[in-house]
Amino acid sequence: MKPWRTDMFGRRALVAALVVLFGVVGAQAGSESRVHSFTPDGLAKVSDYIRNEIATGKIPGAILLLQQHGKRVYYENFGVRDVATEISMSADTIFRLYSMSKPVTAVLAMMLVEEGKLAISDPVSKYIPAFADMKVGVEKKAEDDKVSLELEPLKRAVTIEDLMRHTSGIPYGYYGGDLVNKLYADAGLFDNKTLTNAELVAKITTLPLAEQPGTIWDYGLSIDVLGRIIEVISGKSLFAFAKERLLDPLGMKDTTFYVADPAKWPRIAEPMPQDRVLSPMAKVRDIRKPLRWESGGGGLVGTIGDYARFAQMLVNRGTLDGRRYLKPETIALMASDHVGPETHVERDRNFYPGETSGYGLGFAVRISVPAGTSWPLGEYRWDGVGGTFFFVDPEDDLFGIFMVQTPSQRGRIQLALKTLIYQAMGR
Repeated sequence: MKPWRTDMFGRRALVAALVVLFGVVGAQAGSESRVHSFTPDGLAKVSDYIRNEIATGKIPGAILLLQQHGKRVYYENFGVRDVATEISMSADTIFRLYSMSKPVTAVLAMMLVEEGKLAISDPVSKYIPAFADMKVGVEKKAEDDKVSLELEPLKRAVTIEDLMRHTSGIPYGYYGGDLVNKLYADAGLFDNKTLTNAELVAKITTLPLAEQPGTIWDYGLSIDVLGRIIEVISGKSLFAFAKERLLDPLGMKDTTFYVADPAKWPRIAEPMPQDRVLSPMAKVRDIRKPLRWESGGGGLVGTIGDYARFAQMLVNRGTLDGRRYLKPETIALMASDHVGPETHVERDRNFYPGETSGYGLGFAVRISVPAGTSWPLGEYRWDGVGGTFFFVDPEDDLFGIFMVQTPSQRGRIQLALKTLIYQAMGR
């Protein structure tokens, strides 16, 4: 591994990361008594809530894991994997992770950063030359009120940091209604199973960006482009690189992009039959079918045990079972806010982290305490459109993972569960 280089992050980002790192270390070292623990009555309310969701027919089943100080403090299987088979939910159940793939891809990219093979300040065009010629689509209204799309040159290059924090101007295209989003929707990129990462990115480079780079947080295909850059640098497919550097070493044996072995198909969790719509452009995909697209932004499937290994590595600031994957300062950088006021990044109308959070390099990051709570600052997290979510709480040396398949109920359930979990800790 090459020596640590301060220029790979930039002075502002490095200082912010060190503030986060030493703030967390200091809090943990200074007062163990400030770490909150769970009450049995509080956890019982968590269980009751999930059971009621199943009893009222909203979800088939779910799994919740809470792990603190490296040990399980709560684990329970609820309901069934699939109402059609009525097979009970269990630890080996396989879920579609969707956007919970993004933190995994971000960690892989930061491994390359630590090795000096990538810098977050690098222009994307260094690895994908066609990005140098990208244009920004701007709507213009004529005197007759007709709206047309004009293409403007980039004011600055799209960078790796832009990809990781969703300020690249690359949308998904499944929301918005403006002309650029319509172009992405019509291109069918979000749910295209026939393209490789290289072919997907080639199509993206023929489309305009929705905004100038670095100006607006706009959720989209940025991490999929990052996945392609990992392939370009490593000379391997994204999955091959992930298996070699992260999945196999962590023991994430069931984490992949589709379930190739028919013997494992009964282990796949399914949503309620009427709850399979992800967006106007896509439905819940059949992960039994092979696909060429190894989507770093939303393609992984896996078990709760696999993701728990990944989450515990994050809680441990980059290590697990004596093996280091990332340095503590790298984890701190990823879990610090990269869209704060000093960056002048605007929040679009769909700023999913919410008003009390910013966004780091692959995660939402808690930057203020929600009203009526004492939720911890520095908590970082993300979720998937299929219903799964996870969070890491460094202050309490805790992570939580909820596995479920329910596109329509995910937002409501996630907020209610997070509230009950923190109430069970007295927060």
